[in-house]
Amino acid sequence: MTGTCALFFAAQGGFLDIVKVLLESGAPVDLASFDGGTPLFVACQCNHLDVVEELLLRGADIHAQMVDGATSLFIAAQNGHVKMLKYLLSKGADVNIKRKDQASPLWIASQMGHAMIARELLENGAEIDSTREDGATPLFKACHKGHLDVIEELLKYNCNLELLPNGETVLHAAALFGHLKVVKRLVEHGVDITIRNKEDQTAAELSSEAGYDFIAKFLETKGESAKVESKNEASNVEVESSIKTQLDQSTESCTQLHELENNETNA
Repeated sequence: MTGTCALFFAAQGGFLDIVKVLLESGAPVDLASFDGGTPLFVACQCNHLDVVEELLLRGADIHAQMVDGATSLFIAAQNGHVKMLKYLLSKGADVNIKRKDQASPLWIASQMGHAMIARELLENGAEIDSTREDGATPLFKACHKGHLDVIEELLKYNCNLELLPNGETVLHAAALFGHLKVVKRLVEHGVDITIRNKEDQTAAELSSEAGYDFIAKFLETKGESAKVESKNEASNVEVESSIKTQLDQSTESCTQLHELENNETNA
């Protein structure tokens, strides 16, 4: 027994006329199945926008949650239904309601690679660093999966690039799974390549262990370049300091000479 009702099946199939007849006949608009799925939830899941409009018009709870905590907005984000998601947002859907495992709509959109969904959620106030119970952020999952277009959207905001609660960084996530383009983009964005994870490994060491020597080589090259740049900057500072000292000494000598000349003139 699934506990599903006729309205649920009509909403799932996108049969708007039947949905209307059932509602007019007194069918409970939010009657849920055994897993908590409501007619609204399944209509969002199957991308039946006209059915969703009708259900909300009849008072369906836009924030009703499955047993696992997922909302209608969550399932729209997971499945990449952009128009559906925009409509739900226009009706006041909360962008930050999480599943029981603490995954947010932005988190699931990032995992699935839905860049346009991520953009809409962020523009509507989604928490950029909302973590799942394992400590992974939306950016971490996008880097883990190699979704560069999603990463571009997330990097427009102030993402956490440091060590995360899961003991890794977003760079470690990309390096471990061989996503060179993602690694390059993160380095370009300014991520610290020297950070070590909970196992005391840099991203370069982790990628080498995983068999992605091309990523390790890239990161090691970047590390050497950074050392050279740092050394050059230090050298430039020393030169500038030396020049300043010489100028100060020269100025002091000129001042003393000027005072001596004045004394001789006044004498």
